[in-house]
Amino acid sequence: MSTEKLSANSYSIAPSILSADFARLGEEVEAVLAAGADIIHFDVMDNHYVPNLSFGPMICSALRKYGITAPIDVHLMVEPVDDLILQFADAGATYISFHPEASKHVDRSLQLIREKGCKPGLALNPASNLQLVEPLIQQLDMLLLMSVNPGFGGQAFIPYILDKIRAARSMLDEHKLSTLLEVDGGVNLDTIEQVAAAGADTFVAGSAIFGADDYHQVITALRDKISTI
Repeated sequence: MSTEKLSANSYSIAPSILSADFARLGEEVEAVLAAGADIIHFDVMDNHYVPNLSFGPMICSALRKYGITAPIDVHLMVEPVDDLILQFADAGATYISFHPEASKHVDRSLQLIREKGCKPGLALNPASNLQLVEPLIQQLDMLLLMSVNPGFGGQAFIPYILDKIRAARSMLDEHKLSTLLEVDGGVNLDTIEQVAAAGADTFVAGSAIFGADDYHQVITALRDKISTI
């Protein structure tokens, strides 16, 4: 597991491997990291909590064995969550986030992530109220806000999420927390500036990066968009 520490005081780009070429995944991940990405994002779907099926902990383990040492950020869109928390932790995950609606005992699931040596996070769907995470905010290393409905890549950004990002930023600042505020869904060259201005510091981008011909060019362009915020 990588021991690299990420700070909420800087911006992090997190390519989602959901949009990568799985026939050469190790090379793809190496390429986006060499191009300037900070975190590798996993969108884990179970065809139960969300209407799609993606991949499991063996992919995480395979990338670690391949030599990837960058932080791996696992977003569990699954129900139940605890068994996969254990498996992804053992596979080398750095961050593990799940949806509070998918756990019968949210506090216990967060403790499980930390006990396994990973950094816990909670993820909120577009229509999920921010108040769901407020009692647990002190326990989080990451708060992930979905800006599309989970289940599929390549969707358009939902504009009203900007208000939720602002509210989440205010909540974190009020508690003087360095928790990463991550936004996932429809983040691209057209939207990243608004997302950063609203208060996010960690940006998941799938097709916007892996769909580009030049990874370095697009990651540099994304950073340029937020460089003056």
